[in-house]
Amino acid sequence: MIDTLEQLEALFGEVGQASIQKEQAFIHPHYRAMIEASPFAVLATSGPGGLDASPRGDTPGFVVVEDEQTLLLPDRRGNNRIDSLRNLIADPRMALLFLIPGLGETLRVNGTARISVAPELLQRFAVDGKPPKCVLVIRVETAYFQCARAIQRSRLWLDSANGLAAGLPSPGTMLADFSNAQINAEQYDRELPERQRTTLY
Repeated sequence: MIDTLEQLEALFGEVGQASIQKEQAFIHPHYRAMIEASPFAVLATSGPGGLDASPRGDTPGFVVVEDEQTLLLPDRRGNNRIDSLRNLIADPRMALLFLIPGLGETLRVNGTARISVAPELLQRFAVDGKPPKCVLVIRVETAYFQCARAIQRSRLWLDSANGLAAGLPSPGTMLADFSNAQINAEQYDRELPERQRTTLY
């Protein structure tokens, strides 16, 4: 087992110069372009209850670059577990991983976040007259793009329409098993598309 930094660094070798140069302490215009093109990000947080990585998505540019050091992320309705938000109350440190369909490179942003319910900020992010529950005001500490190897190895964008989900259990099937049949699988799956459509915002 590897249990020291010296062992780990010896295993992987020296960090490439490009990997150092790409890290910026602000949102560079190149990184701003990536954020504004991204319809999906994963939000990572840490708190007393453990770690959390949660999906966030909307139309491209749903995360707003307010300035070089500040991002705004609306937090819309979901399952009300609020695992990420609970963590941020205890520990404001967070990270975002932005994905852009068709692009191998991803963008990583690390920083801290505060949870705002300022009325003018909520209204700014309203969709169809429905504001988000809150907005994360993110203070950027570092930003850098991640090379495309993981996306290339996974063939994420190449295989996404090739039926990889065929044969996987439906949400209703999983919930029926988890709840010892207290949730009806067929009814849940039948009603899910309409429920999702009417509760996106």
